[in-house]
Amino acid sequence: MNKRIIYELKGIYRDTFRVTGYEFGAGEKSVCIVGSSRGNEVQQIYCCSQLVKKMKQLEDEGRISEGHKILIIPSINPYSMNIQKRFWSTDNTDINRMFPGYDMGETTQRIADGVFREISEYQFGVQFTSFYMPGDFVPHVRLMDEGFSDPETAKQFGLPYVIIRRVRPYDTATLNYNWQVWNTQAFSLYTSTTARLDRNSAGQAVLAVMNFMSKQGMLKYSIPDGLHSKIVHDEDMILIKTAKSGIFEPMVKAGEEVRTGQPLANILNPYEGNVLETLYAPFDRVVFFVHNEPLTYANTAVIKLIEKY
Repeated sequence: MNKRIIYELKGIYRDTFRVTGYEFGAGEKSVCIVGSSRGNEVQQIYCCSQLVKKMKQLEDEGRISEGHKILIIPSINPYSMNIQKRFWSTDNTDINRMFPGYDMGETTQRIADGVFREISEYQFGVQFTSFYMPGDFVPHVRLMDEGFSDPETAKQFGLPYVIIRRVRPYDTATLNYNWQVWNTQAFSLYTSTTARLDRNSAGQAVLAVMNFMSKQGMLKYSIPDGLHSKIVHDEDMILIKTAKSGIFEPMVKAGEEVRTGQPLANILNPYEGNVLETLYAPFDRVVFFVHNEPLTYANTAVIKLIEKY
């Protein structure tokens, strides 16, 4: 293992900002795995830490295939994680909306530029990331519909779902999008949580990455075959939206099967405690996403349903 500084930025009033990477193997730049880019992505950095731990063991046992270099970067935004702030602490910008970066730009643009110069030439890119809405997910792989990545390759992770989403204008500044511009097959991995640890889904995510690397010939590692992933387009999901704002009281969890007419959640009056609205399942489906904050706005998608895999 080679631990090295991927990028650093001198601080005036505090310690130097450093992005640390862990290299395993030698040869062709095969896969780069990136963890948290936001300060509340605790689950994502945890997944990378467990992956680093496992890769150390495999390297000691000589089970990394010759001719393959694997790079793991647990966090590209340790400053924000130190103060538990989701975005950059001084100007509230999102590093994952700054790629490919600009070396003469704002701080987050410079960080994105420094990191991207190091990781843009890998054959595959895997990013542990989080959704813009707070909630719990069924673990899945996500990729864009207009890119260099292949849905059939995404199945090699062995997760229940491969989600294909339509590219939106703001995606052009994300790491995933820019990786593909530079001819890297990029995949985003979503586990169940973001700001809190879920060891079961983290273990599933780590196993998924190991599964992928094994099937690509990077590792001499035999693991049980994963699930036969179901490919689903983002627009085919059923969104369950609120009509009222208030306290959100879910009755189901991500991954749970629901039947037509089954109650999914209540919206409560925050002052008087009465039920303002009950949300119901319109079809037999699987709960893919559940809002996990105690309050919700009106006209907000708090639950997403998906076909059973």
